Amino acid sequence: MADLFKDDDKVALYADLAGQIDALLTDECDVTANLANAAAAIYHTLPELNWAGFYILRGRELVLGPFQGKPACVRIAIGRGVCGAAAEQRRAFLVPDVHAFPGHIACDSVSQSELVIPLIHDDALIGVLDLDSPRLARFDALDQAGCEALVAVIVRHLTSVPPG
Repeated sequence: MADLFKDDDKVALYADLAGQIDALLTDECDVTANLANAAAAIYHTLPELNWAGFYILRGRELVLGPFQGKPACVRIAIGRGVCGAAAEQRRAFLVPDVHAFPGHIACDSVSQSELVIPLIHDDALIGVLDLDSPRLARFDALDQAGCEALVAVIVRHLTSVPPG
């Protein structure tokens, strides 16, 4: 996206997407429905993605949650691959070339770069947002910041008291 948008345009795109996701998730308390809508909004808004979705923490592994794209790996051990590393270290991982990442899990051979953002609430890991692109170096610091803002909106809705 670095060569598709000016930085101001990219910031505006993420701000608009955060507003869309906030509106989609408002008044809905079902986690699966909210993650499904968030994955769809992200996948259909951000250019040059071939996969966007969530892995949810279940015990000591991440289990595939709602996503958009080709079928994916179902279970990822904490610490394994980009998603497992992000979950273990509880920090974002921006990987310009997945083939250079030790232990990368190739669910789709088309993927060239990846961005993973952990979903954390009250210091507890919920899961991760995983974005893959068929373009090398697709993601930059503005994408990371934008996706961290999206995750903050999503986590707020996943952990809020149900209406009613």
